[in-house]
Amino acid sequence: MSNKEAWGTRIGLVLAMAGNAVGLGNFLRFPVQAVQNGGGAFIIPYLTCFLLMGIPLLWIEWSMGRFGGKYGHHSTPFILDAIDKRKFWKYIGVFGIFTNLAVAAYYCYLESWTLSWIWHSVDRSFAGKTQEEVANFFGTYVSLTSLEPVFFWVICLLLNTWILSRGLSGGVEVASKIGMPLLILFGAFLAFMAITMKAGEHGAIHPGTTGLNFLWTPDFSSIWTAKVWLAAAGQIFFTLSVGMGSIQCYASYVKSKDDVALNAMSAGWMNEFVEVVLGSSVIIPIAVGYFGIDRVIEMTTSGGLGLGFRTLPFLFEQWGPALAVICGVCWFGLLFFAGITSSLAMGTPCMGFLMDEFGWKRQKSAWAFGCAVLLLGLPTVLFFNEGVFDEYDYWAGTVSLVVFALTETILFAWIFGMGKGWKEITDGADMKVPSVFKFIIKFITPLILLFVFVASIPDIVNKILSAGSIYVTLSRIGLLLVWIGVAYLVYIAYRKRIKEGRFTS
Repeated sequence: MSNKEAWGTRIGLVLAMAGNAVGLGNFLRFPVQAVQNGGGAFIIPYLTCFLLMGIPLLWIEWSMGRFGGKYGHHSTPFILDAIDKRKFWKYIGVFGIFTNLAVAAYYCYLESWTLSWIWHSVDRSFAGKTQEEVANFFGTYVSLTSLEPVFFWVICLLLNTWILSRGLSGGVEVASKIGMPLLILFGAFLAFMAITMKAGEHGAIHPGTTGLNFLWTPDFSSIWTAKVWLAAAGQIFFTLSVGMGSIQCYASYVKSKDDVALNAMSAGWMNEFVEVVLGSSVIIPIAVGYFGIDRVIEMTTSGGLGLGFRTLPFLFEQWGPALAVICGVCWFGLLFFAGITSSLAMGTPCMGFLMDEFGWKRQKSAWAFGCAVLLLGLPTVLFFNEGVFDEYDYWAGTVSLVVFALTETILFAWIFGMGKGWKEITDGADMKVPSVFKFIIKFITPLILLFVFVASIPDIVNKILSAGSIYVTLSRIGLLLVWIGVAYLVYIAYRKRIKEGRFTS
């Protein structure tokens, strides 16, 4: 079926791709990972993994997407099938639909918290509360003691679905052109407030620069620890949204001679700027300024969510009513824009598949995705405290990414071949791609991915064998059934192509 979607402008495409990569993890996960893994020393394995795994994967996924788009394919099952005709590749490509659907199911709930916290910042719900009371507010919220979490979650789903229903240029691109500049503006304002914070003002015990120095003071004793390199590789997965299938889908809508090399680099480095410069300049400097280094190290054990939602609203209140509202709106507004530009990217592969293979209109495909996320995400909302949210995140947001990234790299570099692969990367490029990346993509990137996968096997086995609650068990079964369901739809689509005499390339 004909799918006439297209990007309106190059800047819109780059901003949408950057928005896909820039997510909640840039501001909530990265600074905590840095603190826990050597501070300034963490940037060495982090940037190494970015150059040897992140950039190559971006080029692989952009060029695979553009290659599939030449033949009218906008989802990974048939993009992979266009590259190699062996039937099993279509079912490897199932991960590129399943992962987006399953991640969106819990990510949109997390995204909806930011809308709620914007409202509570404006409503002054945190005024006069102690730190413990603000932290308990979050615990009460996710315990569903009222209908408020469900209300904001549904609002968030409706907003995502409505934007997706307006298409690439009229919906996703417009949202990215608005969201990304505001995100950077809010981030720059908060970073300025954090770094210029002075000891003795508004109850702070340290200047903001103390937290920044703490974050980036290198602990080189940890740099050769396998755990640190694994954490760095994992952060690259989280931050660039590689291994999901959304990049291939976005890239499949570019023109056949459009530059993918420079576009991928632009989106990748924009994400790195937001993460390393802005992401590290808000949470940790403010928290250290009020609590000191030892306390913050202890607090990071609960992750960035604890600092971002349980702690910062209390600290903003110390700056007075006006700044508390402004900073609350900027912080949670920043997180909302980071979240929604990522969740919109998750909807596009599912819609592309339905539009390509079953001839559905854009609006129908968008609402089908919204309904699927509603049904699949409901357990993460109702049983958040039972571990369902974390279970979705582990299997769909971690394991699936590694499996798919490893297999697609092997397909691109070894089966499609680096000769043809390099031509796809460099065709139409406005930049000179260093030829050393031929070697890196063929040998180094697969080895890093294999290391990440093998190192994760003990944890995967322990996870499978662990006796979780009935809710956790049912969530695992549910995710497996979703994967099988998507695979069955791919099978139906393939039979439909044969019947109609349509071929994948």
